[in-house]
Amino acid sequence: MLVMDNQKNKEQVNHPTHYGGEDNLYEAIKVIDAWDLGFSLGNTVKYISRAGKKDPQKELEDLNKALWYLQHHIETIKKKQY
Repeated sequence: MLVMDNQKNKEQVNHPTHYGGEDNLYEAIKVIDAWDLGFSLGNTVKYISRAGKKDPQKELEDLNKALWYLQHHIETIKKKQY
């Protein structure tokens, strides 16, 4: 078990600023839980909402990850329908 021994480490795990922070009503995890999005759609929202915020040089990478999770969800639905 990881023990947090200072505030900076805690902020990187619990409500980091690139996820919106603790005081943000629309922090990604809060929206994902409120909308009951599950794993694939939840990750899609997470990567879109933080695209470029954690590292501006990785905005395109974050958006590609969101696209991957969305496509995965679409393919899962298609498999269930056929």
